[in-house]
Amino acid sequence: MSAAATSSGILLVDKPQGWTSHDVVAKTRRLANTRKVGHAGTLDPMATGLLVLGIGSSTRLLTYVVGTDKEYHATIRLGESTTTDDADGEVVGTAPGGAIAALSTDDVLAGIAKLTGEIEQVPSTVSAIKVEGKRAYARVRAGEDVVLEPRPVTISAFELLGYEPVSTNGEPSALDLMVRVECSSGTYIRALARDLGADLGVGGHLTELRRTRVGPFEVADSVILDDLDVASRLMSPATAASALFGSFAMTEQQAIDLSHGKVIHIPEHEHVEGPIAAISPSGHLVGLIELRGQEGRSLVNFPADELAPGTTA
Repeated sequence: MSAAATSSGILLVDKPQGWTSHDVVAKTRRLANTRKVGHAGTLDPMATGLLVLGIGSSTRLLTYVVGTDKEYHATIRLGESTTTDDADGEVVGTAPGGAIAALSTDDVLAGIAKLTGEIEQVPSTVSAIKVEGKRAYARVRAGEDVVLEPRPVTISAFELLGYEPVSTNGEPSALDLMVRVECSSGTYIRALARDLGADLGVGGHLTELRRTRVGPFEVADSVILDDLDVASRLMSPATAASALFGSFAMTEQQAIDLSHGKVIHIPEHEHVEGPIAAISPSGHLVGLIELRGQEGRSLVNFPADELAPGTTA
């Protein structure tokens, strides 16, 4: 007899290097004994760090998680450009002799400043963006020339944490920058490395990347998948949704009405933009609502038969 499927919730996983996001989902499906597992935002195989997974009906929350801001810690190597803008690609350009030695900290900080704030960013050509229905990286691998359009992104923080020269035959040939980046959804840290190197005239690519935060969720609260008891580490849908949106504690009758798709009256709740997590008296996430005046209307409801461990309807 197979083990019972894990109930609904959000799981924060620290993805190891070399794994694809799909690898993590596949293993979680086996551990949780359910096919209903999804993730909110892909991490490249070379990257490590926070991957937010939804299990059961909590996969409905992932749409909202994807659009949240992110934080990364990364290492950018100035002095070399690659085919993929990261360490998985082939080196296609190196800095002219003496260029790295001539770089000052002020030069680097000025380049970082240009890439901070609201900017237009051209994604890496090996990204998963679709071009006429086909992934850009697939077109590149097929030998096609791919030109992607710039898109607006917001870099709210681009901080230089430290740097370390890289020498070849006793001469500075590259410079590794340790940085912290806070950015909007859809930002490519590889592209930041590429563009910083290009602006400084030495080329650049990403050598390390670790995602440390997704919206309100921190990598410090994540788990590794080895021998993991998924059910014991699930974050309840109510806890996750409240962290994302803020919450409204309903009466029993309001919870019943909302679960049946009815509009609920909320005269005492101050107006807020976006979804609100509607929580029943028992602590169950009944749904996400939006306020229109003093009325709360359902955006999405959650089934009462998929509760997080330890809760009751």
